[in-house]
Amino acid sequence: MYKIIRLRAIVLFLMMFSSSYSQQISNNTNVWLHYSGKNKFSEKLSLTLEASLRFANGFSEKQQWFIRPSLDYQFSKSFVASIGYTYYDTYVYGEIPMNKLTTPEHHAWIQGVFTHNLRDFKLTHRLRDESRFVGIATVNNQGDLEISNFEYRNRLRYMFLVNHPLIKKNDKTKLFALAGDEVFVNLGVKDAKTAVQQNRIIAGFGYNFNPNHQIQLSYIHQNIWNLKNTLVEDNLTIRISYITNFDWYKKEE
Repeated sequence: MYKIIRLRAIVLFLMMFSSSYSQQISNNTNVWLHYSGKNKFSEKLSLTLEASLRFANGFSEKQQWFIRPSLDYQFSKSFVASIGYTYYDTYVYGEIPMNKLTTPEHHAWIQGVFTHNLRDFKLTHRLRDESRFVGIATVNNQGDLEISNFEYRNRLRYMFLVNHPLIKKNDKTKLFALAGDEVFVNLGVKDAKTAVQQNRIIAGFGYNFNPNHQIQLSYIHQNIWNLKNTLVEDNLTIRISYITNFDWYKKEE
């Protein structure tokens, strides 16, 4: 518990440091539709496909979409390592847009997920290192903006999540509560004036229909800082997640 408190204090310090410059503040009310499906093909190996459609200010503006496949290896009951790829398109949205036109990104990433129990609480720690290739807008010969090249940026993400059962049936969790935080940190990024690129405070509920199908409804308070630290988005976000978990691996009798 002391380590968790210490980590949260470090995150708050970084956020305060990131907010020490003169900034414009943009507020958006977001709706995120999210899917994550895990497919187990052997005792240790699985393939996960994640995708999301994100909207700003209700459903009035497209904010972002991504698709994220990954290959996962179960080293132990508590630890899973993954390698994956993500493709993003981030649109121009809000009264003070961060982007000048739709911006593509390619990510290659590795991550480790460690889970453990503390009484009735399930604690999840996820650390992901992302190699980002971000589209850069420049003016062409006709005076129009276009994505002319991609800039490499490295980003580290750490998420801490707590899960607690609320209703059980036949000793299986049906309804549960969740809460946590995820911080995104720029690592050696050219021209970055802020350490924290993004932070998300998460709280919500989940319901297990059966071992294969789950739905989650979460509130996320999202902050995003631009590289020059002159603009910060302070976004109220609702995320609706549909999660599947299928075991296609049949153990021999």
